[in-house]
Amino acid sequence: MVDWLRQAPPPSAVYLVHGEPDGSAELRDRIDRELDWTAAVPRPGERVLVQ
Repeated sequence: MVDWLRQAPPPSAVYLVHGEPDGSAELRDRIDRELDWTAAVPRPGERVLVQ
């Protein structure tokens, strides 16, 4: 996933909305660490405005 994201221009944020909580948290941390992008795992039911 991170290798695939590397090919894209940096977004303002990445929201991880699928997967198990622990796996999503690990991927969020890896995106932050390796790509220096803002990544977030929204809580269940949380709404995020995407523009």
